[in-house]
Amino acid sequence: MSKIELVAPCHFGLEAVLKKEILDLGYEIVKVEDGRVTFCGEAEMLCRANVFLRTAERILLKVGSFKAMTFEELFEKIKALPWESYIPSDGKFWVAKASSVKSKLFSPSDIQSIVKKAIVERLKTIYHVEWFSETGAEYPIRISFMKDEACVCLDTTGLSLHKRGYRTMVSKAPIKETLAAALILLTPWKKDRIFVDPFCGSGTFLIEAAMIAANIAPGMNRSFTAEKWTNIIPRKYWYQAIDEANDLVEDQIETDIQGYDIDGEIVKAARQNAEAAGVEHLIHLQQRPVSALRHSGKYGFLISNPPYGERLEDKEKLPELYTEIGEAFAGLDSWSMYLITSYEEAERYIGRKADKNRKIYNGMLKTYYYQFMGPKPPKRKRQE
Repeated sequence: MSKIELVAPCHFGLEAVLKKEILDLGYEIVKVEDGRVTFCGEAEMLCRANVFLRTAERILLKVGSFKAMTFEELFEKIKALPWESYIPSDGKFWVAKASSVKSKLFSPSDIQSIVKKAIVERLKTIYHVEWFSETGAEYPIRISFMKDEACVCLDTTGLSLHKRGYRTMVSKAPIKETLAAALILLTPWKKDRIFVDPFCGSGTFLIEAAMIAANIAPGMNRSFTAEKWTNIIPRKYWYQAIDEANDLVEDQIETDIQGYDIDGEIVKAARQNAEAAGVEHLIHLQQRPVSALRHSGKYGFLISNPPYGERLEDKEKLPELYTEIGEAFAGLDSWSMYLITSYEEAERYIGRKADKNRKIYNGMLKTYYYQFMGPKPPKRKRQE
């Protein structure tokens, strides 16, 4: 299999960040849609995309796309796809997920059932069997409908890409690793600049920042479903991707990445997660309230996921908390601040209107990414 097409789902509103990541990996963008980016390249791209992309939720291998408005049409068009090029005679295959938006066919369970039947009918005639043992590698299938257009894919990833393998301890309202990475990449922060998260929770922002700083590929310490697809992707491509990732790591660097939380147990959990990610030496963690936030450095970044007030009793504390955030930020010389929160009164109590405000869906929760821009640092003079 030479040229292939991959589909990478991502958080709604962050498609541009993922697109840039894919271009930086050297691949061609086919299409950018709400919540997903389609791209193409050679077969080894499947391995590198899983290992290197920080902001994709998973990597799907596109089998085909077509319009279908009836179940008969769906059956025939699924059956017409070359499934034998992907699923061997002993392959275990099932429709892991079906979704439908603004389409005539909208029942996920019916779509799943018909897609499975159609694939079975196709493969029965190809492999000349009446039943399948399904004892081999797993080939989960995903189909999504948008305005009657179906996109049919194989899930190469397995567990979602936000499962980096380092987060064993989780705080009350954790942010997904993929979302944290995307929000950091939306800022001009670079590894030589100060990074502070005063509501660090289980440490996700800090760890993702440290991994970006040290050039640690997010998928280098986990496994993927497609590793067993030796009929599609030679094992050597996976080894090459991991070797490339190992060669790029620069974890002996100087950083100023700091995290604080008012809860001492949560700080301990963040420390354990940082150790699991191999970046504990790049992060300073301490129990401290936001009101005590101080830093003598200039042009730093405060990037955080402060409490939203999910419970009614917590909501009453938000005006005071966001006032404290505003006061702490005002005392930081020339800094920028980026906050993701669903609290709609955030700007009012911070005491300043955000320079930019981006709407982002964190799961089903509508949140805002408030961006308060500080001045750019002066350009360093080149040494003669």
